[in-house]
Amino acid sequence: MSDQLKYRRILLKLSGEALMGDADYGIDPKVIGRLADEIIEIQRASVQIGVVIGGGNIFRGAGLAAAGMDRVTGDHMGMLATVMNALAMQDAIEKRGGFARVMSAIQIHDVAEDFIRRRAIRHIEKGRIALFAAGTGNPFFTTDSAAALRAIEVSADLLLKATKVDGVYDADPAKHSNAVRFERLSYDQVIERKLAVMDTAAIALCRDQRMPLRIYDMTVPGNLMRIMRGEAVGTLVDAG
Repeated sequence: MSDQLKYRRILLKLSGEALMGDADYGIDPKVIGRLADEIIEIQRASVQIGVVIGGGNIFRGAGLAAAGMDRVTGDHMGMLATVMNALAMQDAIEKRGGFARVMSAIQIHDVAEDFIRRRAIRHIEKGRIALFAAGTGNPFFTTDSAAALRAIEVSADLLLKATKVDGVYDADPAKHSNAVRFERLSYDQVIERKLAVMDTAAIALCRDQRMPLRIYDMTVPGNLMRIMRGEAVGTLVDAG
């Protein structure tokens, strides 16, 4: 199986909203269980994996700030939400016989290790799934930026963003039936067209370090393994 895989080390970005399923808040056990199954499947096929999880299913710092809360306070609350999601994913993975470690960008020793780059790489090399929580540890930076940063730090071959849409479109496909999906884009095209892929800081970081990014539909079972085998699932963003 490992000989058929195109990628050996990946960084997977999961949004907090993805964990809600059809609910309005929190974590759907069926959704997180299915995601854990797919992550373990590719790990057992010899793919080394790091995961960054957002916290939007619990708190969104930017949203809280818009409602009048101090932005830094809101962002710190959002970081804690990502820790909760990472702990939930760790539990789901371990219940299925996998091995996972939560590494936090803020110190919270009773529940997670500190993020230390060399230790993170060692976990990944040993076949553990490294769950990177608390974003970058800094306010004003999204978990998209954290995903780009961690992908570069652990020398991933590919950054994956799991969404509920099968790629990047020139318009919202839910609102525009004639929206066109892109199979491939350059970093500059994403920035210039203001396409809703990741925030600009994350795309610029990927561009500067030439980190390829693929956006795919996580709701389709088996998509993650298809990507590992080199199939053109979703939209690829690279140097062109």
